[in-house]
Amino acid sequence: MIPAEAGRPSFADTARAQARTAAKPDLAVVGATGAVGAVLLGILSERADVWGEIRLIASPRSAGRKLTVRGEEVEVVGLSEDAFEGIDVAMFDVPDEVAAQWVPVAVSKGAVVVDNSGAFRMDPDVPLVVPEVNACAARMRPRGIIANPNCTTLSMIVALGALHAEYGLSELIVSSYQAASGAGQAGAETLRAQLAAVSGTDLGTTPGDVRRAVSDTLGPFPAPLALNVVPWAGSLQEDGWSSEELKIRNESRKILGLPDLPVIATCVRVPVITTHSLAVHARFENEVTVAGAHEILAAAPGVVLSDDPAEGEYPTPADVVGTDPTWVGRVRRSLDDPRALEFFVCGDNLRKGAALNTAQIGELVAAETAVGEPRA
Repeated sequence: MIPAEAGRPSFADTARAQARTAAKPDLAVVGATGAVGAVLLGILSERADVWGEIRLIASPRSAGRKLTVRGEEVEVVGLSEDAFEGIDVAMFDVPDEVAAQWVPVAVSKGAVVVDNSGAFRMDPDVPLVVPEVNACAARMRPRGIIANPNCTTLSMIVALGALHAEYGLSELIVSSYQAASGAGQAGAETLRAQLAAVSGTDLGTTPGDVRRAVSDTLGPFPAPLALNVVPWAGSLQEDGWSSEELKIRNESRKILGLPDLPVIATCVRVPVITTHSLAVHARFENEVTVAGAHEILAAAPGVVLSDDPAEGEYPTPADVVGTDPTWVGRVRRSLDDPRALEFFVCGDNLRKGAALNTAQIGELVAAETAVGEPRA
């Protein structure tokens, strides 16, 4: 046998590489025509190409539409059992009730499902995964399903997870400032319509004037969002809590592996199209310093530290929208507690808050497939 030249692959190595390329797993994107689906197709086109076929699936009424992914036009197929034939990984971004019905179908056809709905997040047999925080959890999926956290949780959990790894989180209090697109395309369209209705007026100076001006365009919100903030996001739950607030509590506990972590959240909807923000009070088991927190956050994968208030440097949704990382600023040690930090985070709720995290989880599964490990 002729040895390979130094630094160059042998014929056998080349053959193995070609075999691996030919065996790239096939992917289905379910909900490809939605707001998150559109972002996901862009992300799949930007990141390393680890997929074979990418099949686009949506409701039957969208069948036949053509969307672009990886520079090619792909025809959308209607959601059906047959649509999952031959699929290795299926990424779902559909309403909870649709996911509850169709995710088990995709699994029964042999696919590992990465689900962005809330249907399976708190199922003890379904891991809730943020690759920068708990990537190893993706390998333990007895139901063949991996859940993607809620966009609000995702906007803070990468930064919080890095600090927890060093200091040990013991208590969490957050106030969220959630963008209109967190309520879907209808939320973003509603805010744009309301902004048009109040533009060029002197509204916002007397009680109820904004509400009267936009009364026909409230959309998914219980109160006007233009020229206003609404201290509510989600649906009503027991004792006056909203579903969004309980998601932050329950999902943070599950992702960090802290089932008894005290968590309090107040969710507020703000007149921003895309990018959620949160003000975070995090108490730890050990004493913290701003310098130490800066060092941890600056080195954390998926985090950008932007913290120089003297120069007006801190994250805002207008600057963060369209980017992938979690942005962190306003880092302070609590005045009355040497074990607590206050900080402000921003994250694009359609990218890391949904599509990017879904793609990253899928890549973890694809990497398993590439080395011949079981899919579920």
